[in-house]
Amino acid sequence: MRLAATILLLAAVSAAPCRAGRAPQNVPELWADFDPRAEPLDVRVAHAWADDTGAYEVLRYRIATFKGTDAWMAAFYGRPKVDGKVPGLLHLHGGGQRAFLDVVRYYVGRGYACLSVNWGGLPLDDRHPEWPTTDWGAVDPTQTNVPGYFSLKPTPKSLLETASPKNNNWYLLTLAARRGLTLLERRPEVDAARLGVFGHSMGGRLAFMVAGTDDRVKAAVPSVGGAGFETRDPAGLSGIARRIDASDDAARLFDRTLDAAAYAPQVRCPILFLGATNDFNSRTERVYDCYARLPHPEYRVALTPHMNHRFAAEQEVCRPLWLDAHLKGAPRFPKTPQADLVLDAPDHVPRVRVRPDASQPVAGVDIYYAIDPDAVARFWRDAGARRDGDVWVGRCPLMDLDRPLVALANVFYDVADPVAPPHGRPVGRFALTSNLVRAAPAELKAAGARATDAADLVIDDFSRPWHDWYRLSPDNPQHWQFWTRKVTDPKWRGPAGADLAVTLRAERANTLVVTMLENEWRGYRGRKREYAAEVTLAGGETPQQVRLAPGDFKDTRDGTPLAGWAEVDQLGLRAWTAVERDGKAARLGGAWDGPPPEIREVRWMPR
Repeated sequence: MRLAATILLLAAVSAAPCRAGRAPQNVPELWADFDPRAEPLDVRVAHAWADDTGAYEVLRYRIATFKGTDAWMAAFYGRPKVDGKVPGLLHLHGGGQRAFLDVVRYYVGRGYACLSVNWGGLPLDDRHPEWPTTDWGAVDPTQTNVPGYFSLKPTPKSLLETASPKNNNWYLLTLAARRGLTLLERRPEVDAARLGVFGHSMGGRLAFMVAGTDDRVKAAVPSVGGAGFETRDPAGLSGIARRIDASDDAARLFDRTLDAAAYAPQVRCPILFLGATNDFNSRTERVYDCYARLPHPEYRVALTPHMNHRFAAEQEVCRPLWLDAHLKGAPRFPKTPQADLVLDAPDHVPRVRVRPDASQPVAGVDIYYAIDPDAVARFWRDAGARRDGDVWVGRCPLMDLDRPLVALANVFYDVADPVAPPHGRPVGRFALTSNLVRAAPAELKAAGARATDAADLVIDDFSRPWHDWYRLSPDNPQHWQFWTRKVTDPKWRGPAGADLAVTLRAERANTLVVTMLENEWRGYRGRKREYAAEVTLAGGETPQQVRLAPGDFKDTRDGTPLAGWAEVDQLGLRAWTAVERDGKAARLGGAWDGPPPEIREVRWMPR
């Protein structure tokens, strides 16, 4: 019987619905012949232990038999020490990562059983080389086979010998993840009617695909992954789209069977997208266009402004709160804030109106707008939200009518009991993002909008501290970094013949590194370059002004001076940065002494 069952599963995972040799043409066809429960999992526990938080295992389960060879998935599993059944969660790590025991511990502490699968095949833990890892056998959907994510062609490590979506890495990874759901539902402590899935980056895309193929999923939270439309250039840009086998036919088949947008109509569970406004892996417009395909309204979006591939605590905490709401009966989320554009205002300045769900008290509203068609590189301006009854209104002054206008809002709600996200401090509120509103140049002109805005030499006076910046490791005295994209916006772009001036106070004498990134995420415009300048700071209570010309910034690889401000995309203030000098790695800056500097003003100074 075991041999017969293995042959059946081999047929299920290796043969397309073969009507005249035809490959699957859409998502339902691709998955019609796969049953994630059909084969025994043969779960093998390599190590088990318990502590005050719960009981844990290092295990492997059999994914399938591919081309006559068994494939095995390694994972961490944990469950809380409670009586009765608990909801189960499937965690999918991101690219270049591995299964996370810390994630399992976190959710066990919140009352979940959690399985974190090691789809990437790296060792589970470098400190425990004896622990088994994933073995894909005759196929390879890991990042050692990067072309396999964007191809349908047969290779020695693919599933079939003819072109098919089943040769693509995403198919095999989704299949393996669905087998993980089977493991969860069969654990005696897990309530099989309350299963959730979440993942980050590549794991976010997988979480979306699992939610779109498996009705056992009752709640999903993909983050910075799973936006779809990979083979299409964004409006106003070219050369951004992914190529699939250098073939239009292959790209169209990929779109119908493997692109995340093709899975959206199949998602039946409540789903939250967690991300950032400038994420390279899930461009903002693509997120909204993909989620518009969902067949139900029970979804939310939570985006951190200015960031790329990460998020702030007010957004991150939405993940456990969402899972609690839909798997544990915790209070439901407010509805998505509703935004709309007013293009025919009497003063000809476009407005954004935002109406939050008032079922819970609103703690605050931020409205943002942007004029750059590039979702990754753009700066999000603050529209200055003002309350008018139940609506918040923001003004969107424009410098010209030749660029598109995009806008959204973040609405903040208080949390009754502060919740700590993984590796974070307790957070007393969470943020939900509105729908995205857009107007093309032709719409702006037709509605009577006018260019009323002007350039501003003051980049930031810090009246709203770091509102227009994103900070990395802000509390780490050695690794803090403060960044803004304001310098890519024509309103704050450096004029020719001007210097950059930074007014600040440092508690102690230090060396500050000021960084300019040119063509960051704009490969279509030119080569990405990083320029840096070192500045010696005197410590003390008196503020000092640092003034830098373009030529003071040197390329961190070859020492070439910066020619001008015209193609600078980001400005950074940091404790140190890596450089290459004479073919050797070096660094600018040093061990920062004391707390990070207090920045008072950043501006352009005409010579």
